[in-house]
Amino acid sequence: MEATWKAAVAELVGTFALVFVAAGSLIVAGQSGSGLVGEALAYGSVVAVMASVTARTSGGHLNPAVTVGLWVAGRIGTLRAVAYGAAQLVGGALGALLLRLVVPEVVWRAARLGTPLLAPRVGAGKGIVIEAALTFFLVFAVFGTAVDDRAPPNAFGPAVGLVLAFAVLVAGPLTGASVNPARAFGPGLVSGTWANWWIYWVGPTVGAVIASVLYWGVFLRERATLKP
Repeated sequence: MEATWKAAVAELVGTFALVFVAAGSLIVAGQSGSGLVGEALAYGSVVAVMASVTARTSGGHLNPAVTVGLWVAGRIGTLRAVAYGAAQLVGGALGALLLRLVVPEVVWRAARLGTPLLAPRVGAGKGIVIEAALTFFLVFAVFGTAVDDRAPPNAFGPAVGLVLAFAVLVAGPLTGASVNPARAFGPGLVSGTWANWWIYWVGPTVGAVIASVLYWGVFLRERATLKP
């Protein structure tokens, strides 16, 4: 139990940093001129750092969809998964709350506190597919660098960070490239922005489950069977 609560605290802190930086970069992009590239670098770098820092304590999930994917593959128990999910959502809300306190109201309101939103011509179905596909890439990378025992050392943090950087570059203008229910939940809760909120839960969860089942079934199941 002690290990679980310590791991949950690590997930809370890591997700707090993720939302503060990722949503914050979206809020100030127009003010600073950093634009989409700045958002991608901010999101990718904060995840790379915090996933690496928390990897030994909690596995560095920082994302309810990642936790679901690992739970489906039996890599994490149910109670621990629930604790992680709760911690991630609380961390996301706290990160958004801090942004609301430090960013001028006129600035954060214009960006809805960095809440990811669908572009005008992107419907719910396309939004789900985009978020699912990007989360598939993320969870596939998690399995390939953190779960598979053939992974190169120290590849986990940089790999997941790069996935999120290219996710923003590809889909930032379309869906906001949340790829993480906690990333959408925190700013949405604090700013009161709930437009299409369910897409940012359904899409990432579906993508995570597909990636988990595929990687485990194709690349790891036989190896687990062969181990003494």
